[in-house]
Amino acid sequence: MESGPPAMGHLASNRTRSDGHLRFETRRALLLSAAGIPALAGNPSDRSYEIMRTDEEWRRLLTAEQYRVLRKHGTERPGSSPLNTEKRPGTFVCAGCGHPLYSSETKFDSGTGWPSFWQPLEDAVGMSVDRSFFMVRTEVHCRRCGGHLGHVFDDGPPPTGRRHCINGAALRFEPEGGGAP
Repeated sequence: MESGPPAMGHLASNRTRSDGHLRFETRRALLLSAAGIPALAGNPSDRSYEIMRTDEEWRRLLTAEQYRVLRKHGTERPGSSPLNTEKRPGTFVCAGCGHPLYSSETKFDSGTGWPSFWQPLEDAVGMSVDRSFFMVRTEVHCRRCGGHLGHVFDDGPPPTGRRHCINGAALRFEPEGGGAP
């Protein structure tokens, strides 16, 4: 029989539930992440993904800024992405692998300086606990390649109340019907 508080019984996977809240892979992962050991607690960089590349391959495929954000969990300067002002209908895809992540219909101006969305496309992203910089946040990563996208906060607009605060360097915009990005 497993030990631990009964309240942990619902923790089963690292995928989000249909209501968008984070679930953890195992009780062990939760305890390890609480102890500040993210690599053992399910760090997205340590998992297997549909698209796996060597560090050298990622460096060749991405710009220096994309590599820093997507592969090294960096954060771009607020207000530095041209995607902040992108208003056309279309889809925001992972700059690392082209996986569709967010619809322009869920984008909103959060005033934070980063592209923000109130909901990802279905089965587009994964989430994990980020305990860097002496705080606890929910990190968002591409489900297909594991690239770091940004973080999720509970201060977004209806209908979800969530704000996916995403680095523009982690995204590429594909306009509806094709055309120039």
